[in-house]
Amino acid sequence: MAGRRRKNAGASGEGAAEAVLPADLELQDLYGAFAAHGLDDEDLDDAAVLVPPVKLPDERELAEQAKAVPMFGYALALARWAAPHRAVDEFGDLVEADRAPVARLLGLAPAEGEVPEEAEVEALRAWSLACDLDLVELGTTAEGEHVAVPGPDLEPAEQGDPDTVLELWLTAAGIVRELAVEADSLPEEEGEEAGEAEEGEEGEGTEAEDEDALSEVEEARDAAAELLDEALQVLYETTAFAEPGNETVPLGVLAALLVVPEGEEPSEELLGDITDVMVALDPMLGDLAELGLLDYRPIDPELFDEEEGEEPAVVGEAPLDEEESARFGLVRLTPLGQYGIRQWLLEDGYDAPLVGELAQGDAAELLRGLCESTNVLPEEELRVWVSGREPEAAARELLAAARGSDAYGPLRRMLCVSALNLLGAGAEPAAREVLDDPELGGAVRAWLNAQGVADVPVPDRAMALWTVVDTFAAQLLDNGGDAELLRELITDLPVNGDATGWFGELWRVDHPYTADVLEAIGELHPDRALAKEARKAAFKARSKK
Repeated sequence: MAGRRRKNAGASGEGAAEAVLPADLELQDLYGAFAAHGLDDEDLDDAAVLVPPVKLPDERELAEQAKAVPMFGYALALARWAAPHRAVDEFGDLVEADRAPVARLLGLAPAEGEVPEEAEVEALRAWSLACDLDLVELGTTAEGEHVAVPGPDLEPAEQGDPDTVLELWLTAAGIVRELAVEADSLPEEEGEEAGEAEEGEEGEGTEAEDEDALSEVEEARDAAAELLDEALQVLYETTAFAEPGNETVPLGVLAALLVVPEGEEPSEELLGDITDVMVALDPMLGDLAELGLLDYRPIDPELFDEEEGEEPAVVGEAPLDEEESARFGLVRLTPLGQYGIRQWLLEDGYDAPLVGELAQGDAAELLRGLCESTNVLPEEELRVWVSGREPEAAARELLAAARGSDAYGPLRRMLCVSALNLLGAGAEPAAREVLDDPELGGAVRAWLNAQGVADVPVPDRAMALWTVVDTFAAQLLDNGGDAELLRELITDLPVNGDATGWFGELWRVDHPYTADVLEAIGELHPDRALAKEARKAAFKARSKK
């Protein structure tokens, strides 16, 4: 899969006035992956694609979900039906006499009565998939008869072997993905007059025209493949960041995320592009839903069928209710879909981690991994690690791992406190053991106070000042620092009306990030006099080294 790209500012499309899209969608609330990484639009083409970690069921559960997908189940059922062998035509398709019985076998048609043509077509599609997956193998008898026999993967797949089932399903998903792109890139049918050549006209230039037509089809295929890849990766990321139960994305939002430049609202000029993307994605997403990658509610075709005298729905008018909004399409990536997209990302060389991968070792490995990884959800990793552990022992291990004056020390201590929050009151005995530790004492005192413990001793002056620097340093290390959070910390600084004296103490604190913290305070403090004192103190801290 190609790494997704957002459109550059200034993109526009024709036909904006006729666009249809839900009017009450807040993009910024639904998706903020790039904002989390601090990337600007102009940086996206050169930046590494950061794929967030996802939670997946275990492979046995995923295999059961794959077997429950109707089209995949049909392929398995037909492979079993082919035992010990079945006659097929010269192309390997079902013979005419078998098509109606197979449709009934799969439950696509009633047991009695005429079998609809659509049911036979669906049966042929399922048979084609079984052949593509080698669940049935084609051959010729000594008498020249074309036959199909079950393939070697049928039995382990029927028994639910996770490796076999998931490999087969992933292959099927890849086939459907390619077919969806092919179908979307086919040129639209032209009228007879435009499509017919005049009799007697010389064929000069026909070869060049054929080459041009082939080139156009290839370009359309590449564009459709790129659009689908980008849409799937956006769905993968939004699902990773979504709260449980909120994974469904309106198709209009998905299209807008691919079209609207980061941080902007959809403009009139972009509405046409958004609608075009919605219409292009609609059939492709529908195809992928057949293999269980997605739960998809397609666009209601009546939205584009204007009745005489009616005006089309347009963004910016009265907000749509939930049901009206759903008519524009809804898409949700399933766990199988997450699994499939992750496998495609891994095949293309992307780092696509799973939640909990960093939580398999001891506390030192956990905290080190959280500090060094660029695409990680720290709270989720901590939650996995503390789950099932005895709180006091876990807290003791975490606190020991949080010590250190290296570059990641402040961030480790901040993560340690987050883990203590998850452990709760059971961590109190371990926290009390380090009250006098010069690196941990201030942090655990603050944690104990937050837990409502009444008899927490006040830290001495040196410990209090060191903890101020360490707390600020952790925020600076955490994705470059959250300016709003840093401003909140700044307003709580215990300067007590003596900025010169307080900063005069702070710059002498023996901490590797003292100068950096003072510079940040000098840059962000709203009081110009205090900010000036902080900058002077930062200069002294730098000079001390």
